[in-house]
Amino acid sequence: MKMIEKVLRALTFIKRHEKSSGALVVLLLASAAAQAQIAVRGETVYTMAGAPIRDGVVLIRDGKIERVGPASQVAIPVGYRTLTARVVTPGLIDAHSTVGLSGYLNQPHDQMQLDTSAPIQPELRAIDAYDAREFLVGYLRSFGITTVHTGHGPGALISGQTMIVKTVGDTIDQAVIVPEAMIAASLGQAGLGQGGKSPGTRSKEIAMLRAELLKAQDYVAKQKAAGNDPSKAPSRDIRMEALARVIRGEIPLLVNVHRAHDIMSALRVAKEFGIKIVLDGAAEAYLVMDQIKAAGVPVIIHPTMYRAAGDAENLSMETAAKLRRAGIPVALQSCYESYVPKTRVVLFEAAIAAANGLSFEEALATVTIDAARILGIANRVGSLEPGKDADVVLFDGDPFEYTSHVTGVIINGQVASEERR
Repeated sequence: MKMIEKVLRALTFIKRHEKSSGALVVLLLASAAAQAQIAVRGETVYTMAGAPIRDGVVLIRDGKIERVGPASQVAIPVGYRTLTARVVTPGLIDAHSTVGLSGYLNQPHDQMQLDTSAPIQPELRAIDAYDAREFLVGYLRSFGITTVHTGHGPGALISGQTMIVKTVGDTIDQAVIVPEAMIAASLGQAGLGQGGKSPGTRSKEIAMLRAELLKAQDYVAKQKAAGNDPSKAPSRDIRMEALARVIRGEIPLLVNVHRAHDIMSALRVAKEFGIKIVLDGAAEAYLVMDQIKAAGVPVIIHPTMYRAAGDAENLSMETAAKLRRAGIPVALQSCYESYVPKTRVVLFEAAIAAANGLSFEEALATVTIDAARILGIANRVGSLEPGKDADVVLFDGDPFEYTSHVTGVIINGQVASEERR
C-alpha cells in the first residue's frame, strides 16, 4: 500500500511537469511491482501447515503469499528480489502483551495499560491508547514478532479492551487488524482493589463480575425486544455495549488468573452466562487440566520465565507441554512486566518451552499457528500458505538457539527489517 501511494504521488508530480516522458512512468510502475515481489529461499522452511520443506521457496506478491514449496518445484520468476536464510518461519505472534500501551521509559506518561480509578471499565478501548511508534514495538519486530494481541493489562477486575495489530505502521490505523479482540479481566490477587478499594476479596470479585454480566444480559435482551424500533431500545451505554459483545458470543473474556481455585471460578462464570473465555496466565492450570479441557477453553500461558511469586508462585516451565499433551489449545505470551524493559520476547519464551517438554515444532506452533487459532486470525497469519498475509521471518540458524540471529523480517509483503538481531 505504501508503495502504491508513492507511485501515485510520483505520477501526480509527472503530470504537473509535462516535459517528463512516459518512459519514467513505466519505470516507476516496474520498480513498484518489483519491490512488491519477493522470493524467500531457506535451507529449511517451517510452513506450520505441513512437514518442514528442505531447500524451500516462499513467493510473495502484492502483500500475500503466492506459492510455497521445494525449490525443485517452485521456480523464482524473473524480477523477484531473492532473500536467503538457513531457517524460514511464519511471522511470530505474541498472544498477549501490553506493548504500545506500556512504553519502554517506564514513566507515567507512557504507561497507559491500566487505569485504576475504577475496578470495572470494559469501555476503555485499546485503539485510543496505542502508540504505533513506541520503541518497544520496533524492538519486538526486530526479533521476528509480526503480530501482537495487545491492550489493557492485568490489575483490575475488568481493565478494558484488547486488539490485534501488526508491528508496522506509524499510526494505529496502519497497524490494526482487529480493533476489538477481547475484554481483559483479572481474578485472584490481580483483580483485588488496592488501598482498601473494592473488591477486597475473591468472593466480591466474582459477585461484581456476575452483576455486571447480568446487566449486560438485560441490555442485550432489551435491544432484542426493541427490534428495529429505536424508540424502544435502551439508551446507549458504552460499558454495556462492550460487554454485550461478550454476552452475544462475538468476543471472549480474557481472564488473567493463576490459582487453580480462581481458574475454577472463571470456568463457572463462563458456564453460567454461556460466554467464551480465554484463560490468561494460568500458572496452576496443570492442576485442573481435565476441567479446562471439558470446558473447551484455550490457555495463553504466562511467560515461561515469569517470576514465581504471589498467585504465580507454583508456575512451571513444563505447563505448556502438559496442557498440549492433554489436548488443550496453548499459546505463549510476553504479557506485562512492571519493570524495565517492559516486555519479553515470545521467541525466547518458546525456546524455553522447547527445552521443557515441547518439541521444536510444538514450541514454534505456540507462537505461530496455535496462537493465530486462539486469537481467531488463522485465516490471515500463523502459517506460510498461499493467500495468507506475507509475514515471514528469516534466521541464520535454529531460531531457539541463543547463538542464532533474526536476519530479516517481512510484514505484509514488505521487508520491515534486515537488521541482524
